[in-house]
This record gives sequence, C-alpha cells and structure tokens, in this order.
Amino acid sequence: MSFTDLREFVAHLEKRGRLRRVTVPVSRDLEITEITDRVSKGPPEQNVALLFERVQDFDMPVLVNAFGSQDRMSAALGLSHLDELGERVAKLLDLKLPGTFAERLAKLGTLFDLVKAGPRHVSGAPCQEAVETANPSLAGLPALRCWPADGGRYITLPAVFTRDPLTGQRNVGMYRLQVFDDRTLGMHWQTHKGGAEHHRVAEERPGPSARMPVAIALGGDPAMIYAASAPLPPGVDEVVFAGWLRGGGVELVRCVTNDLEVPAQAEIVLEGYVDPRERRREGPFGDHTGYYSLARDYPVFHLTAVTRRALPIYPTTIVGRPPQEDYWLGKATERLFLPVIRLLLPEVVDMNMPAEGIFHNLVIVSIKKRYPGHARKVMTALWGMGLMMLAKTIVVVSERVNVHDLSEVAWRATGNIDPRRDLMIVEGPMDDLDHAALRHRYGGKLGVDATEKSALDDVAQPWPDEIVMTAEMRERVTRRWKEYGL
Repeated sequence: MSFTDLREFVAHLEKRGRLRRVTVPVSRDLEITEITDRVSKGPPEQNVALLFERVQDFDMPVLVNAFGSQDRMSAALGLSHLDELGERVAKLLDLKLPGTFAERLAKLGTLFDLVKAGPRHVSGAPCQEAVETANPSLAGLPALRCWPADGGRYITLPAVFTRDPLTGQRNVGMYRLQVFDDRTLGMHWQTHKGGAEHHRVAEERPGPSARMPVAIALGGDPAMIYAASAPLPPGVDEVVFAGWLRGGGVELVRCVTNDLEVPAQAEIVLEGYVDPRERRREGPFGDHTGYYSLARDYPVFHLTAVTRRALPIYPTTIVGRPPQEDYWLGKATERLFLPVIRLLLPEVVDMNMPAEGIFHNLVIVSIKKRYPGHARKVMTALWGMGLMMLAKTIVVVSERVNVHDLSEVAWRATGNIDPRRDLMIVEGPMDDLDHAALRHRYGGKLGVDATEKSALDDVAQPWPDEIVMTAEMRERVTRRWKEYGL
C-alpha cells in the first residue's frame, strides 16, 4: 500500500492504533523532545507516532516519531517487513549487472522503470494552497529546540532539493537546518553528501558568486521523505527511487521563485538560495551520536518564499542517544543495500548496523569464508563502497553467525581473535559528526576478523570444536520437558 501524502499515512497509523494525539498544550522547546524520547525508548505498545495538536504559540500540529518502529517504517514504504525491501531490490538486480564495481553502481539507476517510477509534473498543487513571497517568514514554523545546549531551533526532517550547477542533475538530501532568524537557515550538508557536492561545484565556478537555488520540502509522501534520507549511489535520482518504492511517480510542481521542482503533496515548502561563498557558525546540536556535534561554519539558506497547504502538518524528528526514530530510517537503508553489497561481494551473507553503533560506528558482516585473508578483503571492499567509507569498525563473522544477535557476536568477536593477527587498523574518511576522529572528517578505522580459524589461516595451534549438544538429546529433552516440572 502506498500513500499519496503525509496525512494519509497519519490516518493509516491512527486506524491501527499506532498514533496518539496529544491534545494538551506543549512547548516546542525541550518538552516535545522529552516526551518523544520516552515514547521511542518505551515498550513496543507505548512506542507510537505522536501528533501534538496544541503547540504553544502555533496553530500548526507537529508530527513526530512517525517512522520510529519497524512496523511503521515498513508501512511507510508499503511493506509488511523491512526485509521485503531487500527482496525487491534483489529481484531488480537479477539482471546481473556487468562491468566493474564503479560501472555497476553507475548503472543501478537505469534499472528503474521510468514509465512507472518517473515523476509526474503538475501545474497546481496542495503545497501551494497558500503562498508567501512579499515578506516570507519562518516564524510560523514550530521548529523544535531539542536539547538544552542546542545552538538554536532546528528543522530536522526536510527534503532538500538542489541541482548540479553544471549538469542539472537533481539531488534530494536530508540535512538539519538551524533557524538563524525569520529569513535564514544554517544549511548543514556534510562534505560527503550530494548537496555539498553541488555546493562545491557552484563555489568553484569562475566569476562572481552565483546564487545556488535550493528548495526545502516538509512532509509529502512517506516514500519521498525516506528517499531523501537514503545514501543512494551517484546517478540515482531520489525522486525516481521514491516512485519505484511507492509503485508510481511522485507528483512534482515548479517552485514560485526559482526553477526547482518539489513534491506537490508536501505540507510546506521553503524556497530560497545559498550564496556559495557565504558561511555562518552553525550548532552545537544534540545529535544521533548521543553527544552534541560541535559548532562549525556552514552555508546559509536565504528564504524567498513559503508555500504550504491551507492547514499544514509540521513533520519533524528528534535525534539523540539511540534508539530513536532515525535508527529505523537507517535500518531500512541497511536492508535496501544488502542485495547491492551481495551483488558486488557474493560471499556476504548478512549485515547488521546496530543502534548502539550509530550506523557508521559498527558494521557486523557474516561471510562464506573460502581463503586466507578473505575477511580482510571484505573489510577493505566495504570501506571502498560509497558512504560505507565512513564505517569506523567492521566486524566479520562466519556465515552461520546471527549478526543481529549482539550477544553471540560479542562472544565470537572476543573469543575468536588474536589481536596481533586479527585486527586491521587503517586510516581514511570519517563521518562529519565523529568527535573522536584524529581530526575533523579523518581518522582511524578498525577491522576485526572474528571468523573461526583453521589450517586455511595457518594457525599455530589446533582450533577447538564448538560445544554443541547432540540433536537426539535435544529432541529427548524437548519431548520430556513437562515431565521435569520446569
């Protein structure tokens, strides 16, 4: 099942008891965060989407935690379980793309059926029921101040639309936006992301600085919201990808003050531009690492128009010490890219990026080990694969290990290694938010070969057998369990 817009998704969640309306007055400063943090970390029956209907000083309801569980994230993408996402991609890749790794990635975008998945262009749209161009202002948005030491209030669930100044290729990314004042935002697109690449191209163009048009869509079809967060390979259009996810093209409408196109079914659209050479101090911000990211200079978005529905919903999310809603957005991406990784590394069985690892800090991979150094080959290949370059720690285990059972992984990762033989330390690019890196955006990485060793590895002593009860005795005890009175 696909959804036309955010309110259809809200109705779906409410009908199934997965959304609660909060009807008492609440503050956008810290209070919504504290409520949502408790709900997202509570028992499954308590972890629901929240619609705050009476945010103090605003007439706009605030939706948060809409994607904050496996069932809600699956429903947003029209799935019954997130593993179905990987199954769909695996079928798409049955064509067995030829060529090198780089050539295969470049060709992924061509597999989408553009007749069905390509965007549809419309002249009128719900997101333009109300238009402010004479004196546009951000003051009407209930942007949250999430944590006590945050540098300000932030827009946290946007789809940011840009185009490459040279090629015209579209990019849609999800970057936090600090509200500086009623007309400007801090544009926190990190150096490894598509929006930042477009910014670099604009900045490097000769001559006087040319304004870079930017549009920020809030809300819309849940598949489009997710697509903005997904680290897709270069050349894969997020709008086409969203159309593939939802089984039909996303409706786009042209902005009123620039030539970008945005989702027609969005709740709110902020139109404007970035001067490629302008910077302003942004942050700190309580981030998904569980720590405040440091204040640094980032580009500035200047508002030229606000367009919106007549009665919009303001969608947002909070981040902080996991698990939070962003974990489930990341888990969908993990399941999405597993078939792509298997296509390029057929020895990979499964992968887990647990909440405790904040996506990039810990990647656990199981493989079919066949030759000496096989685990190291997989580690280095993953570090060379798109944004997997930011993975700080990769733990490789044998194919029979359940990578989603962290207790089992910890047992094997501590018992199966000799630190001198099985740890690989390298240096390379690091996540923008990694506060422990050697320096900003660059630092060390750890690979752990936690596979069992054998003659294949030329170990100095015999490898012991694992303790396993006989199948006959397990069956006998299972059959007699009630007799034991236990």
